[in-house]
Amino acid sequence: MTSGSVPSVSVADVPAQSAEAVLLDVREQDEWEQGHAPGAIHIPMGDVPARIGQVEVSGPLYVVCRVGGRSARVVEYLQHAGVEAVNVDGGMVAWQQAGLPVVDDAGRPATVY
Repeated sequence: MTSGSVPSVSVADVPAQSAEAVLLDVREQDEWEQGHAPGAIHIPMGDVPARIGQVEVSGPLYVVCRVGGRSARVVEYLQHAGVEAVNVDGGMVAWQQAGLPVVDDAGRPATVY
């Protein structure tokens, strides 16, 4: 499914994290600390251009933020840079609403709102 020119998927369609499917969380540090998807990689949106080389992935990069706006902009940027990236519609709010796991930095159950 696509939203305009940005490829997007629902939270239910995000595969389990692996070398072939990486979830990149582009929210700010305080949002990340409150709660994030287990196994996600955190690079705040403003740091993506300088740090994207730190992410090793052999398949699509799934990009998530709080509700999907920032991640859509990051996906556009990554596509222009030649990276296969997909926006996660609804972001971490939809993730939590779907009952998917959310943890804090210590791995304890957490919430994003």
